[in-house]
Amino acid sequence: MRINNAHMKFCSACILISFATTCLISIFITSTPENCDCNRNTQQIKSDTVDASIELKPKLAILVPFRDRFDELLQFAPHMMKFLDRQAIPHHIFILNQVDRYRFNRASLINVGFLYTKQDYDYIAMHDVDLLPLNDQLHYDYPSDGPFHVAAPNLHPKYHYKTFVGGILLVKREHFELMNGMSNRYWGWGLEDDEFYVRIKDAHLPVKRPINITTGINDTFAHVHDRVHRKRDTAKCFNQREVTRKRDRETGLSTLKHRISRINNLRIDDIVNVTIVNIELICNHQETPWCDCSRDEMGKKIL
Repeated sequence: MRINNAHMKFCSACILISFATTCLISIFITSTPENCDCNRNTQQIKSDTVDASIELKPKLAILVPFRDRFDELLQFAPHMMKFLDRQAIPHHIFILNQVDRYRFNRASLINVGFLYTKQDYDYIAMHDVDLLPLNDQLHYDYPSDGPFHVAAPNLHPKYHYKTFVGGILLVKREHFELMNGMSNRYWGWGLEDDEFYVRIKDAHLPVKRPINITTGINDTFAHVHDRVHRKRDTAKCFNQREVTRKRDRETGLSTLKHRISRINNLRIDDIVNVTIVNIELICNHQETPWCDCSRDEMGKKIL
């Protein structure tokens, strides 16, 4: 049987058309599956990935020892939320409000805050309410190897000695427990951070600080403390000066005496929620009579 050229050309054309049609159908089916969510764009997928990564990161409890500093709090909370959100740090702010009538005890308040948050948070920031970080190079990441001192002596606007660990210090949960927290003997202003530095060294933990920061002591932090309006309680009474110059090997998390009277939730500027932990500290007047310099060692009012 003879096949002429015209017939062969017709058959070849049919084969090519059939092949091309099959390829187009295959490409269409592959690129547009029946169950595709066509409204879910690349940006949404990227956002979901970021959210998932945040949920997996260690959670930070910002512990802010507090008494009668409402003006500073209104600046602090929104500033810190925005600052930490830029770093994608999962966090919450806890205001440790001392409501008893004893002298202010920053270290004991931090101990209370740690015990209150340790089940749900992986690390803490011991954070002064009047110190605001301004440089985004200051990172609040999980301090896995040892305490991380954000407010380093070469950056803090006021305190520049080598053993200074005050202002802002990050400590992971296991390390804070290892050191038995902070001393409870420091009623009034000062020295509790210096004693905590010795605890860190006794636990053989390194203190790490920011490096390669492009700002200095004048523009790394905003220090919003008004020394005239907010006078520091620097009084020293009984044998306070002698005792608080020594390493405290007796008090800490294990000896803390306190009562949480109530918990309040506060929303500021409609952008940030903070938790107010109202704390009543309990003073043993025989051990630390300087918790109230207006009373004697038995707790009786001095006339």
